[in-house]
Amino acid sequence: MEPARFGGFWIRVGATIIDAILVQVVVIPLSFMVGIFIGVAGVAAHSVGAELQLVSSAVGAIIGLAGGWLYSAAMESSARQATLGKMVFGMKVTDLQGQRISFGRATGRHFAKLLSGLILGIGFIMAGFTEKKQALHDMLANTLVRLP
Repeated sequence: MEPARFGGFWIRVGATIIDAILVQVVVIPLSFMVGIFIGVAGVAAHSVGAELQLVSSAVGAIIGLAGGWLYSAAMESSARQATLGKMVFGMKVTDLQGQRISFGRATGRHFAKLLSGLILGIGFIMAGFTEKKQALHDMLANTLVRLP
């Protein structure tokens, strides 16, 4: 039996770049359309100004956060076990036993990435140095990123 192989730092960076581009291709036009709708509604209600800009910005941020979360959590908990970026490189996200993860665990893993980034990105860099190539968010979610 072949030993398990894991996705390290640089291959995961490549997958993340692909995923970020794909998410933005959807999120930016959606945010733009919602912004136009909010603007038109504000003009119709005679409520233009700083408040409208604040609401529009908040809604845009929520769409961006929700889009990234739903994309990664849904894809990584799906039968494919990977985002499109990870699929390009043949990677899969699994639990420690190699099984598919739940949407809840994928959600936890996604938001744990905030912690990985908050500590100067060290949580992400850990994937290059740990035995099973786990980043901090993988350790917190008890997940692995496997290669074929």
